[in-house]
Amino acid sequence: MGSAWKPIQMKVSKRNLNFILISVLMFSISWPGAHGASEAKRAAFLKAIERPKVPLNPTTRTLPETNGLTQIHFTFASESQERVTGLLLKRSRSQGRRPVVIVLHGTGSNKEAQLSHLQELAKKDFAAVSIDGRYHGERSRSGRGNDEYLEAIVRRYRTGQERPFLYDTVWDVLRLIDYLETRDDVDAKRIGVIGFSKGGMETYLAAAVDSRIAVAVPCIGVQSFRWALDNNAWQSRVQSIQNAVNAAAKDAGVTAIDAAFVRKFYDSVVPGIYGEFDGPAMLPLIAPRPLLVINGDSDARTPLPGVQECAEAARLAYASAAAKDRFDLLIQEKTGHQVTVESLRTAVDWFVRWLNP
Repeated sequence: MGSAWKPIQMKVSKRNLNFILISVLMFSISWPGAHGASEAKRAAFLKAIERPKVPLNPTTRTLPETNGLTQIHFTFASESQERVTGLLLKRSRSQGRRPVVIVLHGTGSNKEAQLSHLQELAKKDFAAVSIDGRYHGERSRSGRGNDEYLEAIVRRYRTGQERPFLYDTVWDVLRLIDYLETRDDVDAKRIGVIGFSKGGMETYLAAAVDSRIAVAVPCIGVQSFRWALDNNAWQSRVQSIQNAVNAAAKDAGVTAIDAAFVRKFYDSVVPGIYGEFDGPAMLPLIAPRPLLVINGDSDARTPLPGVQECAEAARLAYASAAAKDRFDLLIQEKTGHQVTVESLRTAVDWFVRWLNP
């Protein structure tokens, strides 16, 4: 009597599929080769953004003291033709090296718009720093807005030169840390970064690849670009750079922008962002360093299911590193693309807890 093997057909629900994917991710994080895989991903990202290092050649200028706070304007070279402009605030009576918190702004903003955050952090006895992102603030002709930033993104699409959407500023942050290491008023072993929107994305990307960042707080920036593309939820994110996307679509002869075109646009402008460098892939690389993620439950630019995918990947990594208490996700209820006063207070407390000013 013979028997024939027949494959079992099983209908997999979306819930079961998510469980399977999470189980696979847990195995990939915990298996012995995971450390090597993480280092390979860091190396791949750094290769994607690398450019020749040049001497920093910093300049500093002390500004008038305000409410007991010393203000310093500084610049340094991040590339041969690029100088980063920044502000550093600290308590005038502070002595010795202080822990530092870097504050990264969103699209169309600048370092001066972060002054209230810098002042609050400085009053907690941090050195507080903000820089202008590429084509923002002092690094633009007008000193405000984002027109030149969008123009640079279009140039990237057309020529393959520069990486103005996220990657160039991540490079600047790494060079900023190089600069901070040279200062005698900064404790380079206690560096934190907080960023908002565009700055939030730059925060987790930089923290993922540079272990000198001891604490990270990305705000309204953590997301899965892949989830948004797969689930027709990419529109709000694209709106933040809409004019650049429109110009690219016109070049390509595309009259109706859809997910397929946005994928091609991302591949050209910010390669890997919905694949190997997406949120669920990069956040685990921050473990076991303290990471607080802040997002709104109604933020169309960072759709909540995608945020939860990122958070689940991070939780698994922190659990594997026996550092569960060093990761937290704060979902702001009934909140869109903004950070509430209460959330900002939580972020400052997170830095105080882990950087011990």
